[in-house]
Amino acid sequence: MMMVYGLFVFELRTAPFQRVTHSKTWRHVKNERIARSAAWQYIGAGDDQITLDGVLYPEITGGNLSLTALTSAGYTGQPWPLISGAGQIYGMYVLTGLDVTRQEFSRYGEARKMEFSLSLQRVDEDLRERLQSSSLTELMSNLRNDASNAFNSVGSAVGALF
Repeated sequence: MMMVYGLFVFELRTAPFQRVTHSKTWRHVKNERIARSAAWQYIGAGDDQITLDGVLYPEITGGNLSLTALTSAGYTGQPWPLISGAGQIYGMYVLTGLDVTRQEFSRYGEARKMEFSLSLQRVDEDLRERLQSSSLTELMSNLRNDASNAFNSVGSAVGALF
């Protein structure tokens, strides 16, 4: 198993892919200021898209049946979990595009070679988004206060001994 998208398993018999492109963006806005350089502000995570590209040889690998199953998943419009064969959980994704190129036809018009490109868009929140600078600053401040209080209590205990 190479990857699982919902109930669809990517493997040699279904739709083996040869390339995975994972692109992520983070959003920043530019705030113009008078007599100063512009200030940039981080406003959160942007798009997270995965594209799977592959070539199918229906006599060896998957073919029309596999592509029909993926097309059906796209028509549901539902997000499905995307998990790699190694166990990495990417998150919840919707299928946003499927491009198929058929070539090298048999005498009956069946393609012997099919190239596909599958586009998936993440729709859930990444857990790392919760590590906002304010909560991280608060966490660091709490740790500093706790360390300072512990140091002061040790210092007063040592002072009481002497």
